[in-house]
Amino acid sequence: MRRVLVLLKRSAYDLYVARHRDPAFVNGSAEKTKVVENLLDRHRVHESTVQKCKDVLANMSLSWDLLLRDELHSPIRNVDLVVTVGGDGTLLQASHYLDDSIPVLGVNSDPTKTDEVQEQQMEEFDATRSRGYFCAATSEDFEQVLGKVISGKLQPKTLRRISTTIDGTLFSTPALNDVLLAHPNPAAVSRCTFSVVNQQTKSGSLIHSRSSGLRVCTAAGSTAATLSAGGFAMPLESKELQYMLREPILPHPKQKNLMHGFVGSTEAIQVTWGCRQGSIYFDGAHVSAPIKFGTVVTISASGPPVKVFLEQ
Repeated sequence: MRRVLVLLKRSAYDLYVARHRDPAFVNGSAEKTKVVENLLDRHRVHESTVQKCKDVLANMSLSWDLLLRDELHSPIRNVDLVVTVGGDGTLLQASHYLDDSIPVLGVNSDPTKTDEVQEQQMEEFDATRSRGYFCAATSEDFEQVLGKVISGKLQPKTLRRISTTIDGTLFSTPALNDVLLAHPNPAAVSRCTFSVVNQQTKSGSLIHSRSSGLRVCTAAGSTAATLSAGGFAMPLESKELQYMLREPILPHPKQKNLMHGFVGSTEAIQVTWGCRQGSIYFDGAHVSAPIKFGTVVTISASGPPVKVFLEQ
């Protein structure tokens, strides 16, 4: 291993207070001041982790480059490893620019600590932070984990990703976590017709729905929003996708059990959008594509895989 790319997130304090001087954060009451002070504390912890990672890389005599996540706009090439420092969102963004030739190691720069999530603190601010499901290291054990990566004692997991076509055109971003189809106004109803089809015969039962949106996740993404909404955590090695309608409105009695289900490895979920407006969101809010009435979206687990080092 010779070359490493280190991809960093910007802290909320850096983004909203220090750089943009957002009036909502800068000018405010004592209560807002407490929130900003908390953001500053989190910023300092994040920056401390960044410095620790730099020191470890320097001590290991590795050649490395530093890049902020909002500066990443093209496929990652000519490196042996990507190290993301932030949370799951930073690693997910990196994955959008990676294939399975370059593995990625996530460092959770500011994980939630149990002793901080106490009742008296929760009255002042939310002390919970990144879960870091995709992050194999923290500032405390980054040196040890990286050593295992370099020695080969820790091997990356090959994770399946979602492939999405919009009116027959393949969308460029494969999703590692999930894909959400929804009206851009969260208060509006999302109408769509969908079916789980065999990719060869293209046949399947039509399901007409009105809801808050349709989410489709991978096995790796099943412990995120899908689980929070009442879905199931899937084995990491599963080749299936899981779909779930959010808050379905009065489904037909014969289709009630079809509001939540699975898409097999040889199947796809085909969706025809039924609203004037709509959006598809890939791994969160940062990557999206517009859709309109009649747009046909096909989602399957045939996206290119990605290699991620996970916590042992």
